Amino acid sequence: MGFSVAIFLERLAYYHRVSMNIGEFLAGLAALIRKRNYAEALQEALATRVPAGRVIHAALLRHHAPREQLKEIVQEAGQLEVPRLERYLGILNAIAHVGPLIGLLGTVIGLLDSFTNLSSANGITTPAEVARGVYQSLITSALGLVVAIPAYLCYAFLSARSRSIMHDLERAGVEIVNLIEDAKTTDNIVEFRQATTEDSGTPNKGRSRTHRA
Repeated sequence: MGFSVAIFLERLAYYHRVSMNIGEFLAGLAALIRKRNYAEALQEALATRVPAGRVIHAALLRHHAPREQLKEIVQEAGQLEVPRLERYLGILNAIAHVGPLIGLLGTVIGLLDSFTNLSSANGITTPAEVARGVYQSLITSALGLVVAIPAYLCYAFLSARSRSIMHDLERAGVEIVNLIEDAKTTDNIVEFRQATTEDSGTPNKGRSRTHRA
């Protein structure tokens, strides 16, 4: 029981520490990415020290890569964070499932012992003694449930928090790729407009000579 509580408190503190508001953080990075200020954006992502920040940092490091490669980068970075998020959850799940089985095993052993004593007592056994033996054997089942039920509730709660953070990782990966690609598109449009303006401003010397003739 104490071990389950320790895991629950440790994971709860960890999830609280690594949670962040993805929308607000990406809104702040969007201005830096539009200005092509990737150095400062990298520092902002690295300073968060949270899983979503590390996923964003991995994408910013290779911002020049094509879109499909950026998607693979954020997926791999997110997969690396999953074991850290699910740490100790398997132990908590095992406690929740094994606890009732251990209690049931204790009950069966206790009942076998009670009936063994009953058969070896040559029939001289009061109902109170039989009831006492059955009661003592059922205590193990009750203890197993007392350990298993809170452990399972803790596991369900922590699993939900873990899935929520993993959803934030996916959202961060998708949005940072979109921001980087939008910045590339904006740069291409600006370069195209500059080239068009320069072409339109260049005089056509051949045409002028023909007109004079």
